[in-house]
Amino acid sequence: MTGWDISPSGVEFVTSLVQDAMDDVAKDVKAYGTDVESAATSAGTISGPYCGAAPTGAIGAALALFVERTAGDVLFLGARAAKSVNGAHEATAHYVLGDEEMAARAQRRALAAPRIDLPGKGEGGGEK
Repeated sequence: MTGWDISPSGVEFVTSLVQDAMDDVAKDVKAYGTDVESAATSAGTISGPYCGAAPTGAIGAALALFVERTAGDVLFLGARAAKSVNGAHEATAHYVLGDEEMAARAQRRALAAPRIDLPGKGEGGGEK
């Protein structure tokens, strides 16, 4: 990769904006989990009176299934952003040292999709 013209301060500025956005997304994901749980509990059931914990109704079950099926996608967003930011920092550091080949390798590694292992799926059984 010849002809790179990187502004290290520009990379730092842009990646700091991405990190701020990642923090906001993390807060939103946490709120999403709380809100979905509240919605599932509040949806109720079509059963009569009960003692103890409320049974899960159709809406609650559907919400749980939705969260389970989209968990990998949600985790991928954060992992992809983090890998991109780290790769930009690593590639820029190699560039500053004058090693454009190592910078190019760091950039290629950062472009590869991150591996996501979902909790409860066993080692290596998560999304890729």
